[in-house]
Amino acid sequence: MDYSTESTLLYVENLSVAYGDKIVIKDINFVEKDVIREGDVTGQVIAVVGRSGRGKSTLFRALTGLVKPTTGKVLIADVATELENDAKEVQEGDIGFVDQKYTLFRNKTVYQALMFALRNKEMTKEAKHTQIMQYLADWGLEKAKDQYPNELSGGQRQRTAIIEQIFCSGHYMVLDEPFSGLDVGNIQDVKNAFDLITSSHEYNTVIYSTHDIELAVELADSIYVIGYPTIDGKQHDYGTIVKHIDMKELQLAWKDFGMDHIEVVKQIKAAMLSS
Repeated sequence: MDYSTESTLLYVENLSVAYGDKIVIKDINFVEKDVIREGDVTGQVIAVVGRSGRGKSTLFRALTGLVKPTTGKVLIADVATELENDAKEVQEGDIGFVDQKYTLFRNKTVYQALMFALRNKEMTKEAKHTQIMQYLADWGLEKAKDQYPNELSGGQRQRTAIIEQIFCSGHYMVLDEPFSGLDVGNIQDVKNAFDLITSSHEYNTVIYSTHDIELAVELADSIYVIGYPTIDGKQHDYGTIVKHIDMKELQLAWKDFGMDHIEVVKQIKAAMLSS
């Protein structure tokens, strides 16, 4: 599958986060670029995997500006300027963040919550209504438009939370364990949601964590394993990137899951077990 990469969308340099004396993550460095495929709108899908307690959630909080790094920086493309290589340091609100609880306003219907998410956008009320109805149709939520969160299924709540974050933040979306505890139908819903996000704009970038390594390998075009590093024979107790797999380079991105993908799953499991 031919592809090229263009402007940098996400740039993480020397990132560490410590709470008091406790270093949670350290020495995190990576760059993700805009992936271009001829005749196809291709957003980026990045998976973060690792054993529990290795700092994935802390990394996500740093990426989304919810926690200030102790060292280093997180830069994203300043899409608003549309200037090549124009970057800005990430601020809270720049990157959508959907946690495992899919937190929604208890007292707002799906439609009201989405209208509220668009409150800072310079659009007419009619344009906002049109956009909301289009998303509800695309995401299979039309019938849930006037329902409150306690009347929604887990899958509907999750999709509403994702659309809300898209409306608030634009091109970047971080999802913490979006597949956790879902049945087969809801997992398919989330896969469809990823497709909807990445096929609607070239810059759209989904970053997610999962304990399901097969789902990481099936869906992502770039995979980072977070674990405790072993340096000079000694294992340290902070999280860092211990392995990066570029599924595009392996020519396994955007392909149906097959034997080659299973080999990658084995490599990732081995890297996780040793870290």
